[in-house]
Amino acid sequence: MAEQDLDATDPSGSLGKMSAVDIADWRLRTFALYAAVRKIAADNPAEAHAYWRQERDRMFGTHPASPLTEEAKANFGGLKTADYDPIYRFHVPLTKEGAGREMNVETGTDGVVRFVRLGTFDLPELGQLAVWKLNGYGGGIFVPFRDATAGQPGGSYGAGRYLIDTIKGAFHGVEGHGPDAPFVLDFNFAYNPSCAYNEAWACPLAGPANRLAVEMPVGELY
Repeated sequence: MAEQDLDATDPSGSLGKMSAVDIADWRLRTFALYAAVRKIAADNPAEAHAYWRQERDRMFGTHPASPLTEEAKANFGGLKTADYDPIYRFHVPLTKEGAGREMNVETGTDGVVRFVRLGTFDLPELGQLAVWKLNGYGGGIFVPFRDATAGQPGGSYGAGRYLIDTIKGAFHGVEGHGPDAPFVLDFNFAYNPSCAYNEAWACPLAGPANRLAVEMPVGELY
């Protein structure tokens, strides 16, 4: 995704210090993190969440490809993340509602990033979220969202968070097999895009089809 690419205009100069090896290592570590999370969560989602928090804090605070600037790293005490709440873990089928629609996102790094809608996650009493496929190299399922905590004091990042982004490994699996198998949607693992911490990153964000009127007071806050 655009947020994982170097921005040649990088006003802070922080991205230019990263090597291609640094970025590759960050991605590999992120994939390994989510693989471990899925394995642990099969028996104990709360334990998986504690591990996720621990490893993300370590990566953000020490890794050369962290979205944090060197100044922010020097004062880093951990990401602001809510404690695990099992009521925000769901098993939801992907419906075909809205499938085939296109969304084009202008970025400062990759030009226009194109997405095609795969369908919809319908969360009873909470709302609906569009499910997107990156229509380019690597593909990937992408589900950003913005909820009623966005931009509020003590709440979440104003432009929204990511729930699923398989091109970076952020995925909690499906229950069973076949086209009707429900996806695991665990909002406790919602996280901020890199641009929340460093304006040098370009991030696709939640559009009108990915906004919830309710509060999701779990996951990474801001």
